[in-house]
Amino acid sequence: MHTKILVVDDEADVQPLFIQRFRREIKSGEFDFSFALSGEEALNFLHDHHSEVVLILSDINMPGMTGIELLARIRHDYEKPPPVVMMITAYGDDENRHQAQEKGANEFLTKPLDFNLLKEKLYSFIQHD
Repeated sequence: MHTKILVVDDEADVQPLFIQRFRREIKSGEFDFSFALSGEEALNFLHDHHSEVVLILSDINMPGMTGIELLARIRHDYEKPPPVVMMITAYGDDENRHQAQEKGANEFLTKPLDFNLLKEKLYSFIQHD
């Protein structure tokens, strides 16, 4: 059983980093990652694949649609089944964190990402399914 995860971040180096850090999990078919470089791109992807995506990992600070706006749209448009949404925020970015919490974020991670912690959190959410 693989888990489809959508990673939303405007930084191009995020995709190769995730593929490298999750090489074993991807190879075993445990995780299946898709990537979007903007909130708009993420919504387009979700429009076509929302029933497959179990977890969304989104940066908050992006040009155009912010992660907070994306989160609000996801919570509005995709009630069933509601995907787990984890927000990635800059260290000490309390205002954004508070807003994301109000809009229904399930979890927060700070940049730079601690991939061991991220894996723990991913597994804890997946086991709840």
